[in-house]
Amino acid sequence: MKVYVAVFLSVFLAELGDKTQLATLLFATDAALSRWGVLAAAGGALVLSTALAVAAGSMLGGWVDGRHLRVGAAVGFIAIGVWMLVRG
Repeated sequence: MKVYVAVFLSVFLAELGDKTQLATLLFATDAALSRWGVLAAAGGALVLSTALAVAAGSMLGGWVDGRHLRVGAAVGFIAIGVWMLVRG
């Protein structure tokens, strides 16, 4: 159960204040749109993108060592951060 709590907290904290959440917030400000409709559409999109990530992770996990995937992800995040600093 601890692993699932860690997954939940990691994803929840990563999503707070990101572009997806801000876009959803902007859609929710439109009085012509149903709040429940915005919630359903945004939630469905997040579920689908997460399902794709799980499917890709399941396939990659069979071919590539998990340690290499973690290192690759870390290098990717660092590269994006450096790129944002340089461009910003």
